[in-house]
Amino acid sequence: MVDVKLSTSTSRLRATVIGDVVGSRSAADRGALHRAITSALADAAELAIDPPVLTVGDEFQGVYGTVGEAIDAALSIRLALAPGVDIRFGIGWGAITVLDEATGIQDGPGWWAAREAIEWTAAAQTQPGLALVRTAFRTAEPNGPDAGAVNAALMCRDHLLGSLDERSQRILTGLRAGRTKKELAMAEGISASAVSQRAGRAGIDLIMAASQQLRLIE
Repeated sequence: MVDVKLSTSTSRLRATVIGDVVGSRSAADRGALHRAITSALADAAELAIDPPVLTVGDEFQGVYGTVGEAIDAALSIRLALAPGVDIRFGIGWGAITVLDEATGIQDGPGWWAAREAIEWTAAAQTQPGLALVRTAFRTAEPNGPDAGAVNAALMCRDHLLGSLDERSQRILTGLRAGRTKKELAMAEGISASAVSQRAGRAGIDLIMAASQQLRLIE
């Protein structure tokens, strides 16, 4: 069960997101950590049905209308906190129901799917070949998005993301915010040509293209 307020009391198919901090117990300033997470979650609230909020400890949960919106929100949160805070995610698709309208407590297959996904993510990180995986998807609906195809794309995207250095992460974040490569070059103190070369060589352009496709998943 989760303690996030849903905007309707009926059972609906939704995309659920559960996220938590990798290695959070080692944080030197937990107050600063929570403030940073809260700020990142606020930036990912625009398309949410139930904006992502911290629940217990360093875990946060939110609800979106489509799987693509949930995947995109997870990426935004991850980039907003990088490189100082490492986040993993479980995204689910299925019915969720409000058990208590007064408190907004929810339950249902959609949440169970997200929990299964984030538990798989945590386990996958311990395997050398999957060490950079940070996002997984599970569906409770047989007619939902193809989990195999979605996860294949997420694993490849996560590997590229995990391979970026800090400058490349900043460039990716800027591009997602709508800034031009020329603007980003000025901010980084390098040439626009250097930004373009880095975007191609490091896989930033590929991450952008993949993210645009993933955002369309319903």
